[in-house]
Amino acid sequence: MLNNRINRLFEIRFPLIQAGMLWCSGWKLASAVSNAGGLGLIGAGSMYPEILREHIRKCKNATRNPFGVNVPLLYPETEKIMEIIVEEGVKIVFTSAGNPKTWTPYLKDKGVKVIHVIANSKFAAKAEEAGVDGLVAEGFEAGGHNGREETTTMVLIPLIRRMTTLPLIAAGGIGSGTGMLAAFALGAEGVQVGTRFVASAESSAHENFKSRVVQSAEGDTVLTLKQLTPVRLIKNKFYADIEAAEHRGASAEELKTLLGRARAKQGMFEGDMQEGELEIGQVSAGVMEILPAAQIVKNIIDEFSAAGNELCSRL
Repeated sequence: MLNNRINRLFEIRFPLIQAGMLWCSGWKLASAVSNAGGLGLIGAGSMYPEILREHIRKCKNATRNPFGVNVPLLYPETEKIMEIIVEEGVKIVFTSAGNPKTWTPYLKDKGVKVIHVIANSKFAAKAEEAGVDGLVAEGFEAGGHNGREETTTMVLIPLIRRMTTLPLIAAGGIGSGTGMLAAFALGAEGVQVGTRFVASAESSAHENFKSRVVQSAEGDTVLTLKQLTPVRLIKNKFYADIEAAEHRGASAEELKTLLGRARAKQGMFEGDMQEGELEIGQVSAGVMEILPAAQIVKNIIDEFSAAGNELCSRL
């Protein structure tokens, strides 16, 4: 049941990918997930190039299993990042937030498997045209930067599955085995999980942020900053300031000034729960405790199998 195109594409035991999240996904988390049978991703979006090189090397020393790197294509030093990925022999890259045509041919020419993250059918078609090896379809339940269409995962996955034959990974609102089973029922062949791994022992997120994720309840996250780039985050003083500015009709430039620089680092990595940007998904309401990454993988896969068996018995 768990031997499908995603397993074979990445040569992993379980079709479970840990998202390459800003400020949370360093070598410790990526290697722990890969050692547990999933696919760990290092999040390059919050790393200077040489810091990424260090994380890749440490990850190679910590696991013999496949792992990858997530690269937001709007990153200002993308060329250097890609050079390091190739130099260090990384064979799996997840790209996001940009045009996949820019780097997919280069990476594939170097023997790298490329997966692109999309939030609508139009970009899925462009990614397929660019020659990617697979897609991550991310619904608006997801934390962090998000699609403007606000399409939920339950709606998005069947739409993408209908228009492409590429291996398909579901993301957004998935943090359990039952969520994974639902994604498979909709046509996905794997899942990408972010929020649940933020609250892991190996996550590089600040302990304040991990604790806030565990404490979060329904309605504590919101999709905001739609005039700039939509982002899902936990409501706090920073969000209240953004909301007040939007209500008084602030321009995009005024919102950029209010956002400033390094807000996500301030909150997620440095632990400022009031002034920082706390990017997390809706499924945080279901995260009850901080666990080792290997236990999270085991819990999801065990629940996936049990839920599948139970569903079959009902039918």
